[in-house]
Amino acid sequence: MRVLVAEDHRVLARTIAAGLRRQAMAVDVAASGDEAERMCQLTAYDVLILDRDMPVMTGDEVCTRLRELDDPPRILMLTAAGELMDKIYGLTTLGADDYLAKPFEFAELVARVRALSRRAPKPSPAVLRFGSISLDEARREVSVDGRLLELTPKEHAVLHLLLVAGGAPVPHDELVRTVWDEHLDPRTSAVRATVSRLRGKLGAPGLIAVDKGEGYRLCE
Repeated sequence: MRVLVAEDHRVLARTIAAGLRRQAMAVDVAASGDEAERMCQLTAYDVLILDRDMPVMTGDEVCTRLRELDDPPRILMLTAAGELMDKIYGLTTLGADDYLAKPFEFAELVARVRALSRRAPKPSPAVLRFGSISLDEARREVSVDGRLLELTPKEHAVLHLLLVAGGAPVPHDELVRTVWDEHLDPRTSAVRATVSRLRGKLGAPGLIAVDKGEGYRLCE
C-alpha cells in the first residue's frame, strides 16, 4: 500500500510516516498543499492523509482539486478542526473519504488507512493463494501447506505483491516503489535481502524465482 502524508508539522509528519512504514506501507511526505497535489498527479497513491491547514494551498483546496482526477487517492483528513460541522463539511462539501481529528490514537489512524485502502475499485480477494502458499488478508496470516509463518511487515508486503501478480514477474523497481518509498535507493540490497529471508521462511527457496531483467516471481 502506498500512502502520502501531507502535513506541514515536520515532527508529526516524520512520526506518522515512520509508524506507517513499520506497518509495511510505502510512505511519502509532502510539506505543502501544492506539493501534495503535484505528487498525487504523478504517483498513484492508495491513501492521502491530508492536514486541512497546509501552506501555499490549503488542504481543503487540495481535496477539491484532487476530486477532478480520474483515479484520485482515498483522502483521510487529519486536522485539529474536530467539531461536528467541520467533519460534515469535510466529508460532504469537500468530498473527503474519512475524517480524523487531532489529537488521535495512532492505532486508529492505521485502522482507518487500512479501511480506506480496502475501498479500491478492484479489491484483492480476502485470501490470496498460489500453490501451497496462502495469505489471509483479514487475519494477516501466511501459511505454507497449512504451516503458519511469522513474517516481518516488509516480508509480508513483498509476498502479498508477488501473490497478487499470480506468478507473473514483479520488477525490482516496482517492489521498491510499492513496499518501500521514494527515498530508498533503487540500487539498494534491501529488496534482495528481504526476498532471501522470505525464501528461507517459506521453507523452499525455489518458490520465489529471480528472472534477470524481469524481477521476482512465484513458482509452483
